[in-house]
Amino acid sequence: MSTQREPVDPSGQPIILQAQKLTRHYQLKQGLFAPKATVKALNGVSFSLAKKRSLAVVGESGCGKSTLARQLTMIETPTSGQLLIGGVDVALANRAEIKSMRSRVQMVFQNPYASLNPRKQIGATLDEPLLINTAFSRSERAEKIAAIIDRVGLRPEYVRRYPHMFSGGQRQRVAIARAMILNPQVVVADEPVSALDVSIQAQILNLFMDLQDEFDTSYVFISHNLSVVQHVADEVMVMYLGAVVEHGSKDALFSRPFHPYTRALMNATPALHEADRRIKIHISGELPSPLNPPSGCAFHQRCPYATAQCQLELPQLRPWEGSQVACHRLEQISG
Repeated sequence: MSTQREPVDPSGQPIILQAQKLTRHYQLKQGLFAPKATVKALNGVSFSLAKKRSLAVVGESGCGKSTLARQLTMIETPTSGQLLIGGVDVALANRAEIKSMRSRVQMVFQNPYASLNPRKQIGATLDEPLLINTAFSRSERAEKIAAIIDRVGLRPEYVRRYPHMFSGGQRQRVAIARAMILNPQVVVADEPVSALDVSIQAQILNLFMDLQDEFDTSYVFISHNLSVVQHVADEVMVMYLGAVVEHGSKDALFSRPFHPYTRALMNATPALHEADRRIKIHISGELPSPLNPPSGCAFHQRCPYATAQCQLELPQLRPWEGSQVACHRLEQISG
């Protein structure tokens, strides 16, 4: 077992999850005789997550958010890079250590209609992670299930019901209960409210926040909805075509975004008050294909500030007024 001393963030909270240059490429068949193509879904993503902190990962569909979620939850292994949980490198861990890590990092999926087994009663669904990961007796498991069902706002008799008997919001409460029943250190939530009615979304987000206060859980929220991000995040990481283009505190990114892509995302969010409206940045075209990414800065084909340098040189994340930003033109566009 490869163990390192557990680092802390600037506030003194222990860092429980670290991603270091995580990369995930897929080999794709193009035809019977054609060579395989490489889909570069994730390219060198690095960040750390401290106890009881929430990181939001935002960007357009296809930017690599869900691929990142699958790496963090060990559903897939990275092509290269490191994932450390509690200072332990997942790639060097043995089978028993991996099992322990998986119980410490749980996931809430986007679609509550698809993430629950329609043939299992809710009680059996919640019992399964306890059977696999604990040595609890039947009565201890039943007590644990009853407690988490009550904590997510569901009635005790619901344990004998099937998923089709619930509304979308209730199903997502069950999914949250399943993720939280092992008291994980980290929960990765992949678009957890996007499939729900707007009237229910705030209730589910408030439930996430209440559970974080109670269990000291850390969250990674995958989202394209900046209103959701503003409600739940401590930090925001903006991704474009598999790479991080800006990373900083929520307050910093919402008050003064720097990268042109981050600005475009912010401008796409409706603002009721004049003070919240910014100079519009218009971007044209669609996200390039990860099968054939542009040279240099991946955003240069859509960026109104792009120069020849942007077409040729890949910008690296660098510190800029409290954030990390990957842009050649920062000095010119941030004034």
